[in-house]
Amino acid sequence: MLHHARELLAVRSPLDAELIVSEILGSWWGHRVPDGDVEEVIGEALVDYAGARRTPAALALLTGMAYMGTPRQAAKAERAALELMAGGVARPGWADHVGMVEPEGCFVSRDVYGDQDSIVCTYTYGGTERHALVILVDRAKAGAVQPSGDPFAPAGRPPAIGMVRDAWVSSRVDTLLDHCRREGRDNPLMRFEELDARDTKALLQSALDLTDDIDDPPVNENFGSYHAFVRARVDILPPGGRLPQPPVYGRDRRATMAARFLASDEAEGLSDLSAASRCVDRIIDYGCAHDFGRPLRVSPVKCEMFLLDWLPRKILLSPTEQEAVPHVLAAWVRWAGKRTGLPEEGIRATLDALWDATAKFAEAYRDPAAFGLDPGLVARLLPDGDLEALPRRAFALPFLSGTHRRSGRHGFINLSKLDPADPDDRRAILEFEHPGADEAHLDAHERLAERLWDGRPTQLWTTAQALLDVGYERHEILHRLIGVLDRSGEDADALREALRVLRHEPPPG
Repeated sequence: MLHHARELLAVRSPLDAELIVSEILGSWWGHRVPDGDVEEVIGEALVDYAGARRTPAALALLTGMAYMGTPRQAAKAERAALELMAGGVARPGWADHVGMVEPEGCFVSRDVYGDQDSIVCTYTYGGTERHALVILVDRAKAGAVQPSGDPFAPAGRPPAIGMVRDAWVSSRVDTLLDHCRREGRDNPLMRFEELDARDTKALLQSALDLTDDIDDPPVNENFGSYHAFVRARVDILPPGGRLPQPPVYGRDRRATMAARFLASDEAEGLSDLSAASRCVDRIIDYGCAHDFGRPLRVSPVKCEMFLLDWLPRKILLSPTEQEAVPHVLAAWVRWAGKRTGLPEEGIRATLDALWDATAKFAEAYRDPAAFGLDPGLVARLLPDGDLEALPRRAFALPFLSGTHRRSGRHGFINLSKLDPADPDDRRAILEFEHPGADEAHLDAHERLAERLWDGRPTQLWTTAQALLDVGYERHEILHRLIGVLDRSGEDADALREALRVLRHEPPPG
């Protein structure tokens, strides 16, 4: 990295210097380390290393990190840079101007669907070196990678912001803005408008936070190189903005929306109203929980993600629902598109994408019956229809058939008659798996089984899968997970960190 920093001695522009430093800082962005924070383990260590080298390249790197590093990196880099300057190390010519940048204007080029926003922020160094930072905010795919909470809870619901997926810089500011204005004027599926800089800051900070919080976020392969630069540019926008809050769709409001749709002209051709009702409930739930509270929003991308990703991965559909859902979704596109003012061109493009995806839906959706699983067993494991939960619940409670005598009680219990979702029945299933175990041991397995059944936290099942992949046996994995739960107590952050460490343990033997 310090060798790379020699490039800083050859540039004159503070903009070029900042981009080079951002590229260096981005070399570890998004990575994880087994113990500790990567920004501390690598970033702060780089500051110490550069400070000890006492070369012009080291001072140039420290000067850039004092502006673009994390708060701890910046403070350490500034102190180290002052020591090098006091020792007579030569400063680069751009050092007096780095970070001396001012925001000029904020704009957005967006599609009419609401899938993506291209935020354009322009800056100058005191009237010189005018440049534009373009940040792609993806709203359509962000909900798919962000955990959703209670679908009916007004508190804790994420605002309609999306996530940052790409960024780039242009010095041809006027050419860029003219192109965006022309596209917004001539393309009926695009819009271009000016934004309030304060609201832009609030939107971009939230979108960046979401991107940073996701493990392995779906960003452009070069985004890491711009991450520090983007953070620094967003930080200098004026504070005080507010994010738009999506409306709250409680259970009653969702039911009313579904009833209005089913009574509409667009839904008139749907033959099986019972299946259609269940399908439209899924469409509304998806929009509320995984599209930032926007059930009426329709787009080609959203329809494809709903049909080819979310339904096959998440929802257990009956055969009649599998047949009905594309037709219900098409009617929904016409109905919702009309109510949200989507141009006719947008409705047609969405329907075209929907019918293209329908041909793939039959392949993408794999009914558990296709794998030879007993429908009755699947129904017991998935009373909520959460198809994604099937493997983790089967891992937690694999013994759902046969008979056994409960300890200290008369008679036998038929496991195939027990409901694994019921706490008492779940206890009986665990007693069968652990004959002779004391109450404390059974209590520990019961707490773990409950968490695996509910999928909380999501890292619990991810960790179990990782340990299975490297060769651990199921029962050993259960005991390791129980140990982590016992040590972490009620501290959710400690639990997630302990699970992350556990996932990196070497395979047995």
